[in-house]
Amino acid sequence: MFGDISGMMGKLQDAQKKIEETKKRLDTVLIDEEAANGKIKVTVTANKQIKSISIAEEISEKEEIEDYLIIALNKALTKANSISEHELALAAKDGMPNIPGMDMFK
Repeated sequence: MFGDISGMMGKLQDAQKKIEETKKRLDTVLIDEEAANGKIKVTVTANKQIKSISIAEEISEKEEIEDYLIIALNKALTKANSISEHELALAAKDGMPNIPGMDMFK
């Protein structure tokens, strides 16, 4: 019985390690989005860190820039969230021990 618990604890530690490795890898996954027909471009990581913002000179009104920037950032962050959730779920599923009655990752 204790061997099974010890084995499960090892698998849980492996799962935690996989999740941490996945989080680090997500820092390297870049998502590019744009608004206003490419006049505003943003790049974020899958861990939702903003890496760059580019604004074309032809957009000069502050309110217009703010509106388009919000649109582009929200689109990029939505994609980043989706990628992050998917990758972390895969890492957790692959590392979880088979515990009877605990099939939440299936």
